[in-house]
Amino acid sequence: MGDIFSLNGKVIVITGATRGLGWAMAQSMAAAGGHVVVNGRNPDAVAARVRDLDGAGHSASPAVFDVTDPEASAAVLNEVADAHGGLDVLVNNAANSPPRPVALDKLTDEHWAEVIDTNLTACVFLSRAAARLMIPRGSGRIIMISSLRSVAARPNISIYTAAKAGLNGLTWALAVELGPQGITCNAIAPGFIATEATDQLRDNSEQNAYVTERTPLGRWGRPDEIGSVAVFLASEAASFVNGHVLFVDGGKTIAE
Repeated sequence: MGDIFSLNGKVIVITGATRGLGWAMAQSMAAAGGHVVVNGRNPDAVAARVRDLDGAGHSASPAVFDVTDPEASAAVLNEVADAHGGLDVLVNNAANSPPRPVALDKLTDEHWAEVIDTNLTACVFLSRAAARLMIPRGSGRIIMISSLRSVAARPNISIYTAAKAGLNGLTWALAVELGPQGITCNAIAPGFIATEATDQLRDNSEQNAYVTERTPLGRWGRPDEIGSVAVFLASEAASFVNGHVLFVDGGKTIAE
């Protein structure tokens, strides 16, 4: 029956793919045979990652655009589809969080817009652009990158929690709406993963202990452990998985 985890021939756009989880997913999905379109806002960083993938014998191309610009996003997805014969997978990964925890009474309109525009609104419009390309073909995969914070809140991160909870809702809604047209929509909800974005937490003994002591597996996750899940959701192995938010957190969400 062949390798049901293979992504051979799949055209995959990953937003925010030059670092962190986006880069981990780019490497894993390219290694599984997919043509990975690396997105970011910095042309040099995008070009460097494409060279990295090419140098490893994989297939990749660049896509420089700001995910908060719906017109630019749609234009690039259309260009990708024209160049490669379609779009098979969209990974909505690009995200940001407030530079520091912000209490509700100190929350500004700018804080709200900055986080919601990237973490939620951009995913709506990118998914719309992708759906317009996938619907005529009767197939496609949309993968959201949510967070354990979508269901497990902490003080002073209300915007981020709201955005990721909204992303879960969007995942469920699109799964129902697009499923009849052969398009699945699922989300990955990472727990605490060791990336450059979490360096400060891991370097802080108190924060590091909080993570390791409250995660049943007793450690931080590795970026490649998110990459492998992205491969699964994009592959034929997940052909009947639709509307699922998959927590990849070492059991942290369910731990007391």
